[in-house]
Amino acid sequence: MKDLTPITSQFALRGTINEIRPLGNGLINDTFIVRTAEPDAPDYVLQRINHHIFTDVDCLQHNIEAVTRHIRRKLEAAGEDDIDRKVLTFIPNITDGKTYYYDGENYWRVMIFIPRAHTYEAVTPESSRNAGKAFGRFQAMLVDIDEELQESIPNFHNMEFRLQQLREAVAADAVGRVAEVRPLLDEIDRRADEMVKAEVLHRQGKLPKRICHCDTKVNNMMFDENDNVLCVIDLDTVMPSYIFSDYGDFLRTGACTSAEDEPDLSKVEFDMDIFRAFTEGYLESAGEFLTPIEIENLPYAAALFPYMQAVRFLADYINGDTYYKIQYPDHNLVRTRAQIKMLQSVEAHTPEMKTFIAERAPR
Repeated sequence: MKDLTPITSQFALRGTINEIRPLGNGLINDTFIVRTAEPDAPDYVLQRINHHIFTDVDCLQHNIEAVTRHIRRKLEAAGEDDIDRKVLTFIPNITDGKTYYYDGENYWRVMIFIPRAHTYEAVTPESSRNAGKAFGRFQAMLVDIDEELQESIPNFHNMEFRLQQLREAVAADAVGRVAEVRPLLDEIDRRADEMVKAEVLHRQGKLPKRICHCDTKVNNMMFDENDNVLCVIDLDTVMPSYIFSDYGDFLRTGACTSAEDEPDLSKVEFDMDIFRAFTEGYLESAGEFLTPIEIENLPYAAALFPYMQAVRFLADYINGDTYYKIQYPDHNLVRTRAQIKMLQSVEAHTPEMKTFIAERAPR
């Protein structure tokens, strides 16, 4: 492994570095644990930011700094203890005080490693309820943030934009695949007007944008020794969005009974136990600030995200597989079909979902 001490020396770290080694299996950024020798000095997490995905690193870090600063103030005002384990702390560089450093080729950042903490990978009703509570609380704490945030990935969850990308792919038909996927395009087209509801409601002034996490996986929460949620992590995609982003994105993967590229469609179903657990947790912590129109459209959010992912997979297949990594020639086609099957299962459960939500929504 490349010697990374020249990078860490650019940050105002305490202690003597004892060891630097890879940490975790993240798909976007390269992450390393930095161990220090002194018992009173913290350990650190060093990350190389993927600036090909996050093209405006200054915007990215501004969003993260604003969010962590606001959450820290909230925790202090509430008299919470152990705050340094309940919110991420980023270290400034020694040159200009920014929370990132550019070495001429790559962008780097350092945060304090949260000790005696762990994550979970398994999606169970219990972990889903915890996730719902954690991400709902995260949104609730940021409702009154007084700093303006930008989209770290422009149009990330913009359904109108994703449909436009698909239409452009169909018009170009770069590798001659449109004819074979016409039935899938028909499935997408007949739902298109319903699925851009969020953008339409926003333009009508009926649906607000919130500060959302936008990557609500179960392993993006840290737990303490007693399995209490400490904090939400992996803040790269924190940005203004509709609350549907955090609610629907979790259910797309968490409540799916199969992998997102399952070729046997009989295995692809919407797990109502996971839905109920996540929704209970989410409404418990976010219910106080949600508007009636946001609560009413939570089932729409559950359908929106498999639909959006089907659109993205299909556009990539039509373009000749230029974006997502594939393991075999029809991989994006298989992914598309699985997402549409997931969508159909969500639609079948929608009446039951509406009843469940109505019974638990704040009065």
